[in-house]
Amino acid sequence: MSRTKQRMDAMMGILDVLEDLYPEARCALDFANPWQLLVATILSAQCTDRQVNKVTKNLFSLYPGPRQLAAADPEEVEAVIRSTGFFRNKAKNLIACAAQVVNQCNGQVPRRMEELVTLPGVGRKTANVVLGNAFDIPGLAVDTHVKRLVRRLGWSRRSDPEGIESELCQILPPSCWTKTSHLLIHHGRRLCKAQRPLCDQCPLQADCPRIGLPDIHIRK
Repeated sequence: MSRTKQRMDAMMGILDVLEDLYPEARCALDFANPWQLLVATILSAQCTDRQVNKVTKNLFSLYPGPRQLAAADPEEVEAVIRSTGFFRNKAKNLIACAAQVVNQCNGQVPRRMEELVTLPGVGRKTANVVLGNAFDIPGLAVDTHVKRLVRRLGWSRRSDPEGIESELCQILPPSCWTKTSHLLIHHGRRLCKAQRPLCDQCPLQADCPRIGLPDIHIRK
């Protein structure tokens, strides 16, 4: 058996455990269409999904689609999204993104990574969230939780999100890329927390090397 196959089997085994633990794991952002998910994901930077969902409910009632948002007054958008943090930059990106979707994409959110990352405020993580959850196109989004967990589990030594994404996608089958993000994010929020991981409650104890996690940080 090749080393790559061994790694894949070990990783899939951990994902199976996490899937049993978090059968509800999915995108926590509320959305009704690809455009709404794109906007919500841009707003989610440095903000909780719960707060984003509160904000987008009002935002989408005022600006239902990209055409309305592209024509919006920046200060008015800033006022609506202020509680998500970095509101001036986010408002600027949202309006510019909406204008590009309208003018260059016929008002439709692109379905290809190469096109998505040309939109203002959209990087590979945001693009993968949209691809995987709005279009059911495999995408492995690497956020702070995923980055932390793949390090602790020994899945990757890379520190850059794009490198982590590339390494994992070379090993895991595309059919589980989107699910992998959801499961690792859920586990990072519930148990494998940044500062005080609840290792004594974790079903992965026997298989987790806890790389980069000194014993002093483990709650007993």
